[in-house]
Amino acid sequence: MKRKANAETPSTLRSAEAPKRTVRARRELALTTPDLVLLSLLAERAMHGYQANLELERREIRDWANLSRPQVYYSLEKLARAGLIRRFETGEPVAGPERSTFETTAKGRAALAHALEREEWTTQRERPAFLTWLGLSWQATQKTVQQQLRRRGEFLKRELAREKETLDSIVKEVGHPHHEAVWMVSLMIEQFETELKWLKRVAHEMKWRAPARNPEYAGEEKKV
Repeated sequence: MKRKANAETPSTLRSAEAPKRTVRARRELALTTPDLVLLSLLAERAMHGYQANLELERREIRDWANLSRPQVYYSLEKLARAGLIRRFETGEPVAGPERSTFETTAKGRAALAHALEREEWTTQRERPAFLTWLGLSWQATQKTVQQQLRRRGEFLKRELAREKETLDSIVKEVGHPHHEAVWMVSLMIEQFETELKWLKRVAHEMKWRAPARNPEYAGEEKKV
C-alpha cells in the first residue's frame, strides 16, 4: 500500500524539528555576564565552585558585575554541559562536600573571545537611581531635596575612600599600574570625584531652580 503524498514520514518530522532544536540549543548556550565572568576566572586557574565564589567576592564582583552565589553554581553546570569548562575530580581537601574542580577549555576561551567582540559592550548607558530621583525631585519638598543631596554626597565620599583603598591593594598585588583591575577602579574613582564636584554645584544652584519657561509637550502643535 502506497503512502499518501501528504503524509509526514518520521524523517520528515525529524527534519522539521531540527531547526527548532537548533534555535533552542543556541538560546540555551547564550552566554550571560555570569557565564563570561566565570569563563575568564577559570581561564586563570582551575577552581572549585566555592573557591570561585570566594575569589569573586574578594574581587568585589558586585561593584562591576551582577553575579550572585547561586548564579555561580548555575553557570558552572551550564558551562560544563556545553563543554566550555572541564570538570574533574580532585582529592584535595575543600570546605564542604565539593570535590569537582573546573577549568576553561579551548572551546570556552574561544567562546569568551567571541562574546567580547559584541558591540553592545560599548553602546550601553547606565540608568542610576539618583539620576531618576533628580528628574522627579521637583515634586519633593525643599527639605527633602537638601537631605537627599547630602546623603548622596556622604555616600560618594564613602565609596571614594573605599575605592582608593581597593586601588592601593590592587597595585600591590599586581605589581604594576597597567592592569585591567587598576583601570577599572581608577575609572570609578574619577567618576566619584567628578560627581562630587557636580553635586556641590547642584546644591549651590538649587535655590534658583524654576519651572521651564518654554515647555513643549508631545501631541501639541507649536504656536506661531
